[in-house]
Amino acid sequence: MTGSEIRELFLRYFEDNNHTVVRSSSLIPKNDATLLFTNAGMVQFKDTFLGLEKRSYKRATSSQKCVRAGGKHNDLENVGHTARHHTFFEMLGNFSFGDYFKKEAIEFGWKLMTEVYKLPVEKLWVTVFEEDDEASELWQKVIGLPEDRVLRMGEKDNFWSMGDTGPCGPCSEILIDQGEEFSCGKKTCAPGCDCDRYLELWNLVFMQYDRDSSGKMTPLPNPSIDTGMGLERITAVLQGVKSNYETDLLRGIISNVEEISGKTYGEDADSDVSMRVIADHARAVTFLISDGVFPSNEGRGYVLRRILRRAVRHAKMLGIEEPCLYKITNSVKEIMQDAYPELEERIDFVAEVVKNEEERFFETIDRGLDLLKAEIDSHQGEKVLPGDVVFKLYDTFGFPVDLTEDIAGEAGLTLDHEGFEKEMEQQRTQSRKAWKGDLDGELEPLYKEFVSGGLAVNFTGYDRTVDTGRITAIIKDGLLVDNVKEGDEVDLISDKTPFYGESGGQVGDRGVIEAEKGIAEVIDTKKPLPGIIVHRAIVKKGALWVGDKIELRVNEKFRYGVETHHSTTHILHAVLREVLGTHVGQAGSLVAPGRLRFDFTHHSSIDDKDLRKMEDIINERIRWDDNVIIETDVSYDDAIKKGAMAFFEEKYGDKVRVVSIGDYSIELCGGTHLDTSGEAGLFKIVSEGASSAGVRRIDALAGESAWGFMRGKEDILSEASNILRVPESDFISRLKRLVEENESVKAELDSYKNKMLSERAGDLMDNVKEVNGTKVLAAEVPGADATQLRKVWDDVRSKLDSGIAALGSRDKGRAFILVGITKDLTKKYHSGNIVKELAPIIGGKGGGKPDLAQAGGNKPEKLDEALSKFSDIINAS
Repeated sequence: MTGSEIRELFLRYFEDNNHTVVRSSSLIPKNDATLLFTNAGMVQFKDTFLGLEKRSYKRATSSQKCVRAGGKHNDLENVGHTARHHTFFEMLGNFSFGDYFKKEAIEFGWKLMTEVYKLPVEKLWVTVFEEDDEASELWQKVIGLPEDRVLRMGEKDNFWSMGDTGPCGPCSEILIDQGEEFSCGKKTCAPGCDCDRYLELWNLVFMQYDRDSSGKMTPLPNPSIDTGMGLERITAVLQGVKSNYETDLLRGIISNVEEISGKTYGEDADSDVSMRVIADHARAVTFLISDGVFPSNEGRGYVLRRILRRAVRHAKMLGIEEPCLYKITNSVKEIMQDAYPELEERIDFVAEVVKNEEERFFETIDRGLDLLKAEIDSHQGEKVLPGDVVFKLYDTFGFPVDLTEDIAGEAGLTLDHEGFEKEMEQQRTQSRKAWKGDLDGELEPLYKEFVSGGLAVNFTGYDRTVDTGRITAIIKDGLLVDNVKEGDEVDLISDKTPFYGESGGQVGDRGVIEAEKGIAEVIDTKKPLPGIIVHRAIVKKGALWVGDKIELRVNEKFRYGVETHHSTTHILHAVLREVLGTHVGQAGSLVAPGRLRFDFTHHSSIDDKDLRKMEDIINERIRWDDNVIIETDVSYDDAIKKGAMAFFEEKYGDKVRVVSIGDYSIELCGGTHLDTSGEAGLFKIVSEGASSAGVRRIDALAGESAWGFMRGKEDILSEASNILRVPESDFISRLKRLVEENESVKAELDSYKNKMLSERAGDLMDNVKEVNGTKVLAAEVPGADATQLRKVWDDVRSKLDSGIAALGSRDKGRAFILVGITKDLTKKYHSGNIVKELAPIIGGKGGGKPDLAQAGGNKPEKLDEALSKFSDIINAS
């Protein structure tokens, strides 16, 4: 069986057993500040297990793309050196949300392994938590395993928890005995050994307890199941190969590396390691970029850059001296596109991002090797290479620690691992700050209590801006209170609201909440968790109480401005894809009442011609006045088949909301919109530039904001025309003449000034003195700038024939110094060294060549002191 067939067989088996097949979520976890990347199948179901999210099914199955290359689960440095470690892998899993439990999970697992995958029963072992008598008994009585094939293990191996607190429970693992050839050879080798003989295939987690902060575990009212099996592992076993890298999921990528490098896999152990690293990292890089992660120096982008550069370094070890990883990403696409069809659309852009990053690293890797050699030379008398040097190589030049250790080891040096780890921890702290989630950390537990307690908010704002409701909760200073008074700034939650909570790039509504005895101004609206909408408000009059009946009124002008920019954002996105290519995808957005900001995947700047073209098309689409059609409760799969665009970091349920404009724009969107495109009136791009690596940003205006912007431009043109006293139609020609006249006058002034300076140079010669047989000049040239000082030196040099001069000037609050030496004296004096001594006196820095050097500073009052110092230096030499 192929890897794809094994994946499909798993999903179909559970679908036949009444499980809903759920697509893989993005590698970027949505609203989870605890994770850099999705690293397990249960991540997308975390809120469901916690009771914060309700799904339309109680049984699910998935093949989840995962990355483990940062944080607690980090396999990066092991990749390539073992048969099993990966940065990117797929996790097969089945899940029960309060439906079936241990008996069914065990039966499902055993039947799949023995009857569907047809693994030999006599080679299978299972482990259970040492205190889990129920699981042990099920394996023996229901499945029929002998007691000696059911092993009891401790908490470290067979007890799982979501965190320090929360859902947790024992787990049971299915292992396969691969035979003595996989053994470590130790007499103690048995199930639980770290070698590959008794290989763990599948972990069945029985979530049956809720652990509190004191460690007390209370049985959950609805125990659940979470299982995980690595696709690469089960594929290796079923295909009868010794390594995941020999399966068809990875071997084709290694073949591509063989073609590029000219080397053969299996002939050299070191080359094999490098080929495995490249194959694994090519998959991680391809999927991360496809999901919207781009190389950078922080957070997820930092980890991606490390993975990519590690692959490049191993390519160089194979003798590949030019970018190649970008070519290999296509092999990943060919192997994986059946399961992940989005790769087909995104692969060209992925390759472009990878190639650019490879080229950047090729510019730095040789400099890194030079730095390492220099550091090794400077520490030859010592035994240890400092941790900060190791970190600099790791952080700036992308050198893995093992590479630095190998090269340093050849020179007899070990590494200061403790110092390196100290630097790394500082980096991790910065990374955690960079990818911290959007939720208010202090209030998150409180909001989760609302959800678990059924305190959901009914949003009614799609078809109205005014509604009535009741206050269900008031939060002040992070605490629940019964009432608030005039002047208090609070968070109000009601049973229903027309106020849109900030999400999907659309800002939260503003407006007023009025009760019988109080009025509050809503200054923002947030949506911290699904089902919770929070009105951030200031009590303007009277008092508000929990339970008060209220009228909620959205500021309609504010909402209309937001809707104008939201609908035009959709049109902009569609037109970007038409003009630049289908690799363009949304990477972030801001939709506000007065403007929009749109970040999108594209790796180069957009010229003015294309910007104007897009602007023209968008305004034409606005004039078409197409209906904005909104469909609700559409199945995700049906929406995607219709061509709807889904975005990198959004988390979608099985039922989605689809927004269509004409026949050119269709997106999954939960925001509010205009009724027709024509209501937008006008669209204007204000700026375009880089947002981050591989991501561009457009700032634009629509509707009233665009009209105001254009009116402002008109006012500027009118005022300028009045100043020049010409009609607007003659403004450009008049401005050109003025520029030409100004340049002519400036040229005449420069010519006159140069003539005066030349004459001044002759006068300066009267100040030349002879010191130890050398002609020396130290003088101020009033009014000269740095360029003009060089002109004066040229004149002085021609008159000196042989000598040395220091010329200074003060201009516009700054001081300048030039030191010039005729060629015959450069062995005795060095202009650059002299300037380095003088520059600090005038509050600046400087340097240059032996015969000419300059400095500038912000202390013109110190110029005389600097020139005097020059004389002292010459007299002392």
